[in-house]
Amino acid sequence: MAIEVSGTMVFYSLLALTLLTVGIVFVARYLMSKLNEGSLNEKYSKLGEKATSSNRAKFVEADVFKMSGSFFNYGLVVALGITVLALGLTEYAEKVATGDNFVMIEEDIEMEPPRTAEPPPPPPPPPPPVIQEVPDETVLEEDEPEFVDQSVEADQVVEAPVVKAPPPPPPPPPPPPKEDEEIFMVVEDMPLFPGCDTEKTKEDKKKCSDRKVFEYVFKNLKYPVIARENGIEGTAVVQFVVDRDGAVKDVSVLKEIGGGCGEEASRVVNTMNESGIKWTPGRQRGRPVKVQFRLPVRFKLQ
Repeated sequence: MAIEVSGTMVFYSLLALTLLTVGIVFVARYLMSKLNEGSLNEKYSKLGEKATSSNRAKFVEADVFKMSGSFFNYGLVVALGITVLALGLTEYAEKVATGDNFVMIEEDIEMEPPRTAEPPPPPPPPPPPVIQEVPDETVLEEDEPEFVDQSVEADQVVEAPVVKAPPPPPPPPPPPPKEDEEIFMVVEDMPLFPGCDTEKTKEDKKKCSDRKVFEYVFKNLKYPVIARENGIEGTAVVQFVVDRDGAVKDVSVLKEIGGGCGEEASRVVNTMNESGIKWTPGRQRGRPVKVQFRLPVRFKLQ
């Protein structure tokens, strides 16, 4: 049976055990203080020296060692209870609020070079050439050429044959338009997250878009179990591109803090396409272009 104990319950349980222990000590001291030494001396003086010589203490009623077994058993029970509370202590992760978690990273972030696969082994050497015998060539006798008389008289008119010119070849098809592969970091009209088109100025639209992006990320973000168990906190940075059609592509992790935090932030960004979310694409000189974003995501245990 799993025992789950919150931190508040552990605190109040330890406080109760402490107060109980202090109370037991005060009760024991009170009971011992009620014993009157004069009445005990008078009682044992009547019994004689034999009554006191066989006892470990001078007076049996004032022997504190007779309660050692009870105190030992109480100590075992307290130690067992503290052990159960310590093993059952459970921390519950609270919801991550956006709050002031928006962090602008001005400095350049070093990107780790991708790991390349090992080169394939070299191909085996070609087999040696096979030498074949070439038979002796047989010289064939050629027929003598036939000479035709092509002489022309002086008064004979020779007409040149009419040769029709071939039709001109068709013109080549026009080359396909080249796709603009340039990716911008800053454009005249930055891409906007859905729901911010009603704002009036570009600055208000940009603030609205940033706020809605972080609301979406922290709404769908799940704190990785490994990171929570190891107390990993920090800011992971994810990079992605908003395409000309408003789709999110080329999602990658620029900064990983460990515990699967970077992978979780990348997963949340990829869910935008799965949820059918389309950004308003960025524009440069009136045409839609690709724009690159860097999104910091803060992980903090509370």
